Amino acid sequence: MTSKNKIFTPYQLFVVSILAILQFTVVLDFMVLSPLSDILIKDLHVNTSQFSLVVSAYAFSAGISGFLTAGFADKFDRKKLLLFFYSGFILATLLCGLAPDYKVLLVARILTGLFGGVISSISYAIITDLFAMEIRGRVMGFVQMAFAASQVIGIPVGLVLANHFGWHSPFIMIVALSIIMISLVVFKLQPVDTHLATKSEKKPYKHLFATITNSNYLKGFAATCLLATGGFMLNQFGGAYTINNLKLSQNQLPLLFGITGVFSIIAGPLIGKISDKQGKYKIFLIGSIFCMLMVGIYTQLGPSPFWKVLLVQIFLFIFVSARMIPSQALMSGVPDPKDRGAFMSINSSVQYLAGGVSAYAAGFIVYQDKYGVFYRYEQLGYIVIASMIFSSVMMYFIHKMVMKKNKMK
Repeated sequence: MTSKNKIFTPYQLFVVSILAILQFTVVLDFMVLSPLSDILIKDLHVNTSQFSLVVSAYAFSAGISGFLTAGFADKFDRKKLLLFFYSGFILATLLCGLAPDYKVLLVARILTGLFGGVISSISYAIITDLFAMEIRGRVMGFVQMAFAASQVIGIPVGLVLANHFGWHSPFIMIVALSIIMISLVVFKLQPVDTHLATKSEKKPYKHLFATITNSNYLKGFAATCLLATGGFMLNQFGGAYTINNLKLSQNQLPLLFGITGVFSIIAGPLIGKISDKQGKYKIFLIGSIFCMLMVGIYTQLGPSPFWKVLLVQIFLFIFVSARMIPSQALMSGVPDPKDRGAFMSINSSVQYLAGGVSAYAAGFIVYQDKYGVFYRYEQLGYIVIASMIFSSVMMYFIHKMVMKKNKMK
């Protein structure tokens, strides 16, 4: 697609749809731990730091995997890479669904991260290969709907299954859907190999080193570190915090996440379209300002009625989307075509490693009393707000760099 022709072809619509649903399965696999946090902490008899290790183990292994694959990411058809890592993700998720105890679940999460953590970077590389910058915000908006869809469909269904059949059942559900999706990728997705015409002749380790040491790319990695802090710190205890501090019931969580997700699904494409028209950094900055406000409110809520928690969470997730969508679109414009796969892999690694450190640290900042109530949760809010301020500054420089590069084309 060129910048002159902004109409999606049927095949391009298929690519956007398939990548969005793939993202849905990967995101759901990661996000389902948050609403299940209260169940898992009680059933596995673990404390907040041990539960944080389960979350951060995925992030750390995903980060390591991204670095290991970065040198090879631009030397193969992206479809083949996607199939390899998605197959591993399915098997690792199956192990989560069969895990009998905490130790096996921890190992399963490490394996899930090794494979699942690379899938997003491959998907973003495919998007960057196939769609022009002028409409990339719109594409990212649709793909980012996976996060909202995981709330509307995946998390509520997963919670209902967990409440009736145990915490293993949501992972089995993800495996079943993933098998359908990998079949569509095998038979319907065309090879994505145009980047091979301009691929780097460097050996994998040299390509990796050249990408890591590129001064422009380093700015992108630094911004990603800051962007990752908030989500990983707050999300992991979302379910347990809502139940024990805000005093909603386990049975109210599916409705809470479902309604929030509906609003996120509606907002995602609109945010992407607006960011393409009004400016990606402008929308990112507006989203950041209001997101900081909502984080401050959310982390200091006490026992609240359902409607109040719902209202706060709806606005919080909408403004999170207003940060994620334009920032991902801007970040996709940083690398040169020959480095795109390597950059996306390393960027994904940086995101997960930074998030893993944040998630693990959060487990030591907050603690629960014998009744399950969380303390010092507002301190997480202060840290997240600070990271948003710094990330807004970093994204300004990313925006300037990307705009300059596009003018030179």
